[in-house]
Amino acid sequence: MVLFSFVSISVPKVFAQAAAGASATTDADSKRYIGELGDTFRFVLQNYVDQPDAKKLYEGAMKGLFEALGDPYSVFLDENLLSDMTDITSGQFGGVGLYISKQTKDPKKPEDQPLYIEIVSPIEDTPGAKYGLQPGDLILKVDGDTTVPLSSFQAQQKIRGPVGSTVVLSIRRGEAEFDASLARAVIEIPTVKSALIPSAGGNIAYLRIIEFTAQTKAAFDEAVRGFDKAGYRALIIDVRNDGGGLLQAVIQVSDALLDSGTIVSTKGRNPFDNSVNRAKHDLSVPLDKPMILLINKGSASASEILAGALKDNKRAYLVGENSYGKGSVQQIFPIDKTGYKLTTARYYTPSDENIDKTGIPPDFEVKEPDLNEAQSADLTKIFDSGKLDAFAKAHPDAGVAQRNAFAAELRQTYALPERILRILVKNQLGRSKVAPVYDLEFDSALNAAITLIDDPAYPGLLEAAKSVRELVEAKKAALPAPQAKK
Repeated sequence: MVLFSFVSISVPKVFAQAAAGASATTDADSKRYIGELGDTFRFVLQNYVDQPDAKKLYEGAMKGLFEALGDPYSVFLDENLLSDMTDITSGQFGGVGLYISKQTKDPKKPEDQPLYIEIVSPIEDTPGAKYGLQPGDLILKVDGDTTVPLSSFQAQQKIRGPVGSTVVLSIRRGEAEFDASLARAVIEIPTVKSALIPSAGGNIAYLRIIEFTAQTKAAFDEAVRGFDKAGYRALIIDVRNDGGGLLQAVIQVSDALLDSGTIVSTKGRNPFDNSVNRAKHDLSVPLDKPMILLINKGSASASEILAGALKDNKRAYLVGENSYGKGSVQQIFPIDKTGYKLTTARYYTPSDENIDKTGIPPDFEVKEPDLNEAQSADLTKIFDSGKLDAFAKAHPDAGVAQRNAFAAELRQTYALPERILRILVKNQLGRSKVAPVYDLEFDSALNAAITLIDDPAYPGLLEAAKSVRELVEAKKAALPAPQAKK
């Protein structure tokens, strides 16, 4: 599954008027180029030494047109890709359960640096998530074929296949590289999971939004009714690894948590792409309930809309890692059996910040330590050794003590922190089971959120929290100044 959000279907006009702000000179140039493109198409079709396939010429020209934009979210959709988009938005499809995106050029790296397919986030309870694939992992190859020339949609086609068949993804995580063999399954996109976390001060409601779909608001409402019936004193909303979804769904959820203020605005070159969405006065969660939102680098698009809305309106404190950074809006334009997806606007948080390619920094950072080169090499070795799989098959019901003893045994061979080894062992055992709603054993961000809720200083921390715009500006100011070229 590719990263998608805020997608609507439109029908393009054959002769569109110049976009707002286009000069007469630019308009004249556009008409000249359009004419030359048509003339060249006809000339090649009539004069090439062999009879060309007009459809292939058309699709090749269209692909090149969108590739020239340098925008990974604006792409030509052939018949198969357009059909795949329909499968995705319907909520059920075959595959391994990954949100993916094409890497973008890094100005700090060489111009010829190869660009691979990046995992934005795995979908919970799918083959990719159960294997342990993580946000930020790079897919170098699919069944031995490099992903460098592939768009995210093309990579999606290669990853998908008959249910039960196997696909091998060559993964790079930091400096470590390993092959992940995954059995394809029917992927049903989940939306919400919820539970109550008992604590000394009373129940804390925990609500995880896995995907923003047409069903999310109804599932959200049902979860809140359950919280109300059981009684709760605070709410933790978790959008970690939530790769996005539908704009209307995130507006509905945000509206239920805010009694006033802007939720999100969109801005484009054309007036009809500009909009401001504001909260109404009805609330599902009372304002006196402390609220924390968990985010990480797998929180993208619609998840970032929710984070920006709650943060800039001082409704929730953000805990975790910097979010992914997708702040653009796409529309799908069908053309007969093909079509294209085009970025037509950018969205802005209530503090008027577009977070594309920067993401949203948390108020309180909780980040797993990065592995050094030797540890990354040992991570590859432990995956290749088969020891984790062998232990899980021999001890499918292993308890904490047995898990920890095996992790300590692995520590004698591999230079990985014992906590990481314990997580690897637990994750391996959980591959054949439904993921728990929450995990207090190893979830550092969730534990930090609970601690903050119980901190008497929490109301002051929320009130003093900086807006998304202030945090992003501070983050940019902290970056080293670019050196002048000599």
